[in-house]
Amino acid sequence: MEAVLDVYKRPYDADFPVVCMDESPKQLIEELRPSTKMKPGQDARRDYEYVRHGVVNIFMANEPLKGNRMVKVTEFKTRKQWAAFMKWIADKQYPNAKRITLVMDNFKTHTASAFYETFEPAEAKRLWDRFEFVYTPKHGSWLNMAEIELHVLNGQCLNRHISTMRKIKEEVEAWESDRNNRNSKINWQFTNKDARIKLKKLYPSIYD
Repeated sequence: MEAVLDVYKRPYDADFPVVCMDESPKQLIEELRPSTKMKPGQDARRDYEYVRHGVVNIFMANEPLKGNRMVKVTEFKTRKQWAAFMKWIADKQYPNAKRITLVMDNFKTHTASAFYETFEPAEAKRLWDRFEFVYTPKHGSWLNMAEIELHVLNGQCLNRHISTMRKIKEEVEAWESDRNNRNSKINWQFTNKDARIKLKKLYPSIYD
């Protein structure tokens, strides 16, 4: 936890950007009957019947100090798709950065082997060396600021039934563009000092 909080204290540096990354599933749901919009004196109405069309995965990365977020919608949530997302971040979003500090959780796909399963050894090593990976502790995913952005995305964009992957991509791209244009940043204020007070029970007790 304290290692993550130390990373968040770093000043902005374009050569060494701090990026947070997370992913989340989204069900594809089709309504069997169209909803009725709200009218004066009448609430909106939605039929309870629907059809599931599977699940898509949403990769979210954001650079809190710059107010920038980068989102990809994929069909699956596999090692190879995570590795491809990392390559896109490294080569398309930060091609000139010397090293990218990436904060993420310990999910089983977030490993060096994902690069070697996806790319030739030389390319896998090149990509691995582009990153400094900082992992949130177990049960400490709330330390990842990408979770905040996913919560905003779900609340502002994906809080309704959407039936196709194409439509979700369109909606997410529009949300991403709008939020980036607003230069919306996260004002993170939780520090090691706060943790040692509010989470005192997590620290060992030392007695003379």
